[in-house]
Amino acid sequence: MTDKPLAQKTIAVLAANGFEETEMTEPQRALLAAGAVVKLVSPEQALVNGWHGGSWGHYFPVDVPLSSSLAADFDALIVPGGERSVQKLLGTPHMQRFLRGFVDGDKPIAVIGGSINLLAVADRAKGRKLAADENTAEALGNAGAETLDQALVVDGALISARDDVETGALRDEVLRVFSERLGDMAEAA
Repeated sequence: MTDKPLAQKTIAVLAANGFEETEMTEPQRALLAAGAVVKLVSPEQALVNGWHGGSWGHYFPVDVPLSSSLAADFDALIVPGGERSVQKLLGTPHMQRFLRGFVDGDKPIAVIGGSINLLAVADRAKGRKLAADENTAEALGNAGAETLDQALVVDGALISARDDVETGALRDEVLRVFSERLGDMAEAA
């Protein structure tokens, strides 16, 4: 593996105001170090505000509006959790279209915390093994997912992680899966 295994790869981070900041920044740092270009996609205009340690965190510039984003323009996707962000994304019709494009294209995806539920809303949880806690297991199970009481689950190109996942483990798994999957895709092309 080269020191920049994700060079020339573009990763989307889908977030709205109130996303869990560390669930975005930890994987983002590792992906940038691996040579990836990371773009923030959001229904928000210009800036999106993170949530950090029980209060509002930092502002991050929006690179691409969700309304004009296509999964075809990206190689992989990260969706951090955060109750406010997930609720906002649930009310955005473009979220389903965007998320479905990644799932249907078998592109690497990391859904974290409450964003795991977006797979059910987008009708893409069926047949998937997903990390779940007691609050989300029933809804995901009703959507056809196999729920596992684990902090981190990898199911092919899909990483799901509960809010209680250790950030270093999340970061390392995102980097590993994205590098392996995107390297495999490049070799197959």
